[in-house]
Amino acid sequence: MPQLDTSTWLTTIISTTITLFTFLQMKIITFKFPLKPEIKNLKTKTTKTPWENKWTKTYSLPSLPL
Repeated sequence: MPQLDTSTWLTTIISTTITLFTFLQMKIITFKFPLKPEIKNLKTKTTKTPWENKWTKTYSLPSLPL
């Protein structure tokens, strides 16, 4: 049974790590951050819907004879 050649694994792992790190850095550099952060308005807007002013009935299902 042949042995698995692991002599190149270290080189592969290191080169992959360096490549991923480089791509990640390039991606972060191109990201545009806002210059002046602004506070978000946390108040929710209330909108009037037609059914808020009306009284609605809740009907029960007709009972079936047993």
